Amino acid sequence: MNRSYSNRVLVTGGAGFLGSHLCERLLEKGQEVICVDNFFTGSKKNVAHLLHRNDFELIRHDVTFPLYIEVDYIYNLACPASPVHYQHDPVQTTKTSVHGAINMLGLAKRLRARILQASTSEVYGDPEVHPQHEEYWGRVNPIGPRSCYDEGKRCAETLFFDYHRQLDLEIKVVRIFNTYGPRMHPNDGRVISNFIMQALQGEDISIYGDGTQTRSFCYVDDMIDAFIRMMESEKNFIGPVNLGNPGEFTMVELAEMILKLTGGKSRLKFLPLPTDDPRQRQPDISLAEEKLGWKPKVALEDGLKETIRYFKKMIEE
Repeated sequence: MNRSYSNRVLVTGGAGFLGSHLCERLLEKGQEVICVDNFFTGSKKNVAHLLHRNDFELIRHDVTFPLYIEVDYIYNLACPASPVHYQHDPVQTTKTSVHGAINMLGLAKRLRARILQASTSEVYGDPEVHPQHEEYWGRVNPIGPRSCYDEGKRCAETLFFDYHRQLDLEIKVVRIFNTYGPRMHPNDGRVISNFIMQALQGEDISIYGDGTQTRSFCYVDDMIDAFIRMMESEKNFIGPVNLGNPGEFTMVELAEMILKLTGGKSRLKFLPLPTDDPRQRQPDISLAEEKLGWKPKVALEDGLKETIRYFKKMIEE
């Protein structure tokens, strides 16, 4: 590309957990980064160490409104991603996924920019297929309490593929499975942040259901590596592609590992399973391995040590 802003990248949701790590990595690669966030779940603290840089710009903006800016690449990460946050204002969550996608796709269309959509494993719902592969269409409740997020992300994928088919827009769609690491929100209701905070504060570990339900956990550094590989992949590979760690753990196994690493003495407390909470979640990442040459490198125990260190420091401050 010959435009003067040929190295400029927009990251929506850039002050969030994943977004802030992505901004850092893109700057390390020598790209100019424009970070957009409305700070509903993101935090200025996550990018405060970048604000002094001439190649980084932070803009407060809600993607449900149009954005007029000049860039070549767009990573669309804007959307609350934990049940606590996306169920707080479900109408706004759906708007963020759908109107946000429309606005970012409109921007990409005007600029002929390549755009990556951060979709989610939640598009598979409570799956009948295990592990989940990209050809599986999912089993999603369209009117349940999680639907604002699940169906919002499904609709966003529809929009991305229709813009691609109708307008030949360069799109990339990734489906993110459970990701964890430093800068997670301590009160986001996700299992790793919940367990770590409870263990560090000596509270009972809250396990919903009988604890035999499984999840797969990918460390943030591995996930960011996959984002960039996907954005830089060949034009004709548009996805969707599963990104996650195929290692599968029960909730009881996770709780016991966190207690061991924190030295905590908390007891396990079993609570009713939330509505539409999936029993199993494990990605088939064979497509990512084939097309992106990617697979996770960080073992769960190693990633948990870094995450626990982050939360411990946060509590001490």
